[in-house]
Amino acid sequence: MKNPDAWSLLREFTDARIAIGRSGASLPTREVLNFGLAHAQARDAVHQPFDSAALETELHALGLKTLTVHSAASDRHIYLNRPDLGRKLSDDSREALRACRVAPHDLLLVIGDGLSSHAVHRQSVALVKALLPYLKTLGLTLAPVVLAHQSRVALGDDIGETLNSKAVAILIGERPGLSSPDSLGVYLTWKPGRARLESERNCISNIRPEGLGHEAAAFKLAWLLEQAFLRRLTGVRLKDESDNPALHGKVVPVTLPSD
Repeated sequence: MKNPDAWSLLREFTDARIAIGRSGASLPTREVLNFGLAHAQARDAVHQPFDSAALETELHALGLKTLTVHSAASDRHIYLNRPDLGRKLSDDSREALRACRVAPHDLLLVIGDGLSSHAVHRQSVALVKALLPYLKTLGLTLAPVVLAHQSRVALGDDIGETLNSKAVAILIGERPGLSSPDSLGVYLTWKPGRARLESERNCISNIRPEGLGHEAAAFKLAWLLEQAFLRRLTGVRLKDESDNPALHGKVVPVTLPSD
């Protein structure tokens, strides 16, 4: 009797490519085809156009106002080859934001396509919806949500400085993995500015139903927001200890930490 492969049982708990078997010295045809499909899905996620108009409609249904901007990368080809241009606003968008005269506010939410607009379309509105009750609990005022085309993480700091935001959280499509082309990341910065360093931001990653669910991610972000406004900082000096009930303040999970 053939002994079962102990690794095969673990496939129920992960999308990682384990226990895929072999055919002689090569992979089984099934796994070669699966790998090709996953690779194609990851490439599609990078190049899928950002439909900011569809997101506007969904956000307006939540009672939120929106603004749309573009980075200095004028198209996807330039964006992928010049990461620096994706980190700053185009001149036209900067002037348009200044002309809007956005009222003073505590928090700015930016939704940017990043490296996977597919992730943004699937995850961002659900995350914002889960976050709104926490913002009400914390009494934080919210600026219009900014939808950003051809965006890198640091673009959120540029937008936040332009609008004089106390804090900015950018929801952005993460680099697609071969099993996760729809993963969303959130980067939170206190007192955003164009000179901010990567170490001055907090990150929440792998936001998707198969990873960190929307409710759990919203709670983590709300906990970090509460602490950021109490301590006046973000980044390496603000450790995410939201899993410790002894450190909860006003922010406590409104539901179980899963979708």
